[in-house]
Amino acid sequence: MGGVGNGDGTLETVTFEVLNIEASTVSVSGYLVDPNGLRYIPTFESAKVLMPLLGDVNRDGVVNILDLVLVASSFAQPVPEGGNPADVNEDGIVNIVDLVKVAGALGGEAAAPAKWSFDLEDTFTRAQIQEWLSEARQFNLTDATAQRGILYLEQLLAALTPKETALLPNYPNPFNPETWIPYQLSEPADVTVTIYAVDGTAVRTLALGHQPIGTYQGKSRAAYWDGRNEFGEPVASGVYFYTLTAGDFTATRKMLIRK
Repeated sequence: MGGVGNGDGTLETVTFEVLNIEASTVSVSGYLVDPNGLRYIPTFESAKVLMPLLGDVNRDGVVNILDLVLVASSFAQPVPEGGNPADVNEDGIVNIVDLVKVAGALGGEAAAPAKWSFDLEDTFTRAQIQEWLSEARQFNLTDATAQRGILYLEQLLAALTPKETALLPNYPNPFNPETWIPYQLSEPADVTVTIYAVDGTAVRTLALGHQPIGTYQGKSRAAYWDGRNEFGEPVASGVYFYTLTAGDFTATRKMLIRK
């Protein structure tokens, strides 16, 4: 190992694998000799050995939703010889048990799903959570961390299950030329969003098909309108109305195109 450099700064860094977590001392010996024959004693800033947090898959010092995402995205992938942090229980495979362990570490009140500041449905769907819960229950996991993890997934599923069907405010509003129209469904339904001009003329119909229970709020799931009519022509500036029809449910809101 070696390096060459001029002036102040880091000449070399050392990374090593810790086999046992315990009090450790790092020392440096020897001299560095420059081309002029001057000798320097190498120095280092600091060295410490830390116990990784259970469930901190990305090793950023906190356990959060990103760790859950990393485990889910690593399902069925082979674990290399050097290991994979997503293999939380280090059994050589990344599966639902690892995900439940991370969810268990997330199970504190401070991390409750209802308090997340981003759109849950842009990260996971109800179908995914239901599948994970089903798999986890088949493993009959009884340790405290796993039980907290299962409870957390149940809370997550509840957060993704609206109590009522509703049409939500579009965003951005005012807009030019595109906007997203969010909604939520408390039961499966055929969903249509119709855009109307102020005189009641239908400008555009967005047939979204049959949708399962869930919240459709993020840009990947909300209804999208590009500000064009049925013929692909940009509509004029002004006030428009949008109506959500979902089974027997219907609701209308107002929006504004400002060019």
